[in-house]
Amino acid sequence: MSVSAAAPKKTTVRDMTEGSIVKQIILFALPLMLGNVFQMLYNTVDSIVVGNYVGTQALAAVGSTTMIVNMMVFFFNGFSTGAGVVIANYFGARDMKMLHKTIETTMATTFLLSLLFTVAGVAAVRPMLRLMATPEDVFEEATIYLQIYIGGISGLLVYNMGSGILRAVGDTMRPLYFLILTSVLNILLDLVFVLVLHSGIAGVAWATIISQFISAFLILLLLSRSSDIYRLTWNDLKIDRAILGRIFAVGLPAGIQSVITAFSNIFVQSYVNFFGSSCMAGWSCYNKLDQFIMLPMQSMAMAATTFVSQNIGAGKQQRANKGTITTVSMSVGVTAVIVVVLCLFAVPAVGLFTPDDSVIEYGVLFVRANSFFLLFNCVNQVLAGALRGRGDSRGPMIIMLLSFVGIRQVYLFLITRFVANTPFLVGFGYPVGWTTCCIIEVTYFFLRWRNPKPASLPSA
Repeated sequence: MSVSAAAPKKTTVRDMTEGSIVKQIILFALPLMLGNVFQMLYNTVDSIVVGNYVGTQALAAVGSTTMIVNMMVFFFNGFSTGAGVVIANYFGARDMKMLHKTIETTMATTFLLSLLFTVAGVAAVRPMLRLMATPEDVFEEATIYLQIYIGGISGLLVYNMGSGILRAVGDTMRPLYFLILTSVLNILLDLVFVLVLHSGIAGVAWATIISQFISAFLILLLLSRSSDIYRLTWNDLKIDRAILGRIFAVGLPAGIQSVITAFSNIFVQSYVNFFGSSCMAGWSCYNKLDQFIMLPMQSMAMAATTFVSQNIGAGKQQRANKGTITTVSMSVGVTAVIVVVLCLFAVPAVGLFTPDDSVIEYGVLFVRANSFFLLFNCVNQVLAGALRGRGDSRGPMIIMLLSFVGIRQVYLFLITRFVANTPFLVGFGYPVGWTTCCIIEVTYFFLRWRNPKPASLPSA
């Protein structure tokens, strides 16, 4: 490998190849988790405002669009994961020339993908809603919300990639500052558009994309003006095919897995839609709460990816292994506490989104039936993140597709046709997938990575 420069002394990056593992994970994951909370507030606040000030049908419309948006965002996040792994590898190896090339390639590709996703996404809105068997009483509002949201989705994609670059070198604080600012702005704009301008569901969509574009502008400004090793140099903005190939080798399987899983969840949504708008709205409320429960494990998974990537780049295999086990334990412990509290206070938690008693009843049912099984998903997410940090993206992809798509869809088909078609049994399709995945992935991890081979990095 070639080493062109040493990292500057005054820096915002975090070297995770040295020091206490627990401390490094906490210092990395905590700002990331807080940032994810604020990012989650975008759609959650939309749901709260819509559910309380527009109506149940509008709340159901927002909830029914989540899976479609996730398909696009998850695929792009797979690309972001691949870029982060490559950047963290070069950072751990202290190859600053290749790190710089990777950042320029990453951002150039991001701009192209953002344009593609916007055009294709807007065109696919109505067909996707029809595929989900969206009821007519929410179809038009869901269409309006999605077309506006996807029309401005490039702001979210650019921000996510920019913050991914910062995470790869251990900086999770400044993305947090931007998210706090724009999340507060989103709340204010939601209230202005809905309560003052009476824009309804279109207003909350506009509030969200305006806030996302501001966050994208801020992250680009930071990357462009930074004097640190991750500086974005616009004159060098071009795609290096070899680097892009390595990014896609890690990121494409992760993106494909996320997209297919999200696509399969459209069919899960169609099972829920069978029970009407109140059940749909209750399922939407549960999904919002479920996303908050998953924040610690997702943050820990990202921490595991960066930690393992940097240490593999530095040739520290055993430290990467120890960090993986430590992160799994921390994730399970934190999530267990959150789940217990949420189940005890499920009624007021769901009541944040709606005053409708029937919606609250459905939401509480889903929360209490499913939430404890998220402990299995802690293991899934962190191990998948650690495996991707090693450059192994195919293993988690195959395991998660088998569990989250294959097993889950077979379960739903059989249970609704040969046992009973009830909201409880339909919603329980999620725990079935999580539990299956946990069993397979733990087995794979210990068999495949008990004695890993040393990692190698291409040089300039």
